[in-house]
Amino acid sequence: MRILYTIMVFGSLMWANTPSGSEKIFVVERESESLAIINKGLPKSRMENMHNMNHGIVKFEDKDGYLISRDGYVVRFDPVSEKKLNEYKTSKSAIGFVVGKNFVAVANYDDKSVDILTRDLKPIEKILTGSKNVGIKTYKEYLIFAQMDSDKVTVLKNEAMGDAAPKFKPYKEFQVGKMPFDAMIRDNTYIVGFFLDKAFGVIDLEKMTYSQIKITADGNKPVLKVPHFGFWSLSEEKTFIPAVGDNAVMVYDNKFNFIANIKTQGLPVFTALSPDNRYLAVTFSGKDFPTIQIIDTNTLQIIKSFTFSGKVLHVRWSNRDHFLYVSVNDANQINVINTDEWYLEREIFQVKKPSGIFIYDLDAEEQK
Repeated sequence: MRILYTIMVFGSLMWANTPSGSEKIFVVERESESLAIINKGLPKSRMENMHNMNHGIVKFEDKDGYLISRDGYVVRFDPVSEKKLNEYKTSKSAIGFVVGKNFVAVANYDDKSVDILTRDLKPIEKILTGSKNVGIKTYKEYLIFAQMDSDKVTVLKNEAMGDAAPKFKPYKEFQVGKMPFDAMIRDNTYIVGFFLDKAFGVIDLEKMTYSQIKITADGNKPVLKVPHFGFWSLSEEKTFIPAVGDNAVMVYDNKFNFIANIKTQGLPVFTALSPDNRYLAVTFSGKDFPTIQIIDTNTLQIIKSFTFSGKVLHVRWSNRDHFLYVSVNDANQINVINTDEWYLEREIFQVKKPSGIFIYDLDAEEQK
């Protein structure tokens, strides 16, 4: 039966559209300290011993891949050869990082610091803040992060010239809302959310000014908690925000003026815009965990719903192919939706407890 099942799977894949070989997909295997690698629609290999992957995040810069683990390791790897190059432990608990031209900056929870490393992960400086640190971003010569315990956003300025090792010095500090916990950046605008305030903060990094904006749902009802900003979606014209505690995605313009609420099947958790901004994929919590819905961003109507055989933890749109990759955690598989005709095109097995999906573009790096 196992042999027959394998033949059936591969037979169906032969007739399906084959993803281009230019995108290599790295999938966090949440409970196995590993990354699964998918290429051309099939499981290719696995990188193991990548530390605690419960909050694993992967980023690519030039020809380098970087991973941060929940237990404070930063790992640099070659996304082509899939070999670990080096690693450095910044703390017992790290939550976010950014990769600059010639540095890596890591926001730490546990030892209340921000680490500045070289691109090959040699330590340059540890900045002690006395607070758990989150929402770390870069803008021009600035490094920006939020201090959870101090209700502050700190802006550091790199005073080094050219390709010299960075020298970050205090530039400005903003007192913000209660318990900042996540942030995102759009152009020169740094947006920070709070656990204990029914609002979010906006910093204009050109003018270095701060303002606070209250967000409401239907009937002017305050949003009880702004979700992690990785779950927001921003286009040039619209901002899509999951309404925590309500079956809706809230839509605002790019100045945060309310446009509409889109009623959804369940309590939305994650929204993800397609590369052309035409569609929005929405995931849910609770009884609707196995479902995603697709929204047309022009009409603001739900055009398609999919329900899978387990909890959906993450989605990722291909930048080159007409596919949406869906991480179905307890089914141990990645499902692939055809976004031309909106049907489930393939199921990729041999992935252990998948969560985050990250795409490395092989062709883009060869052209640099």
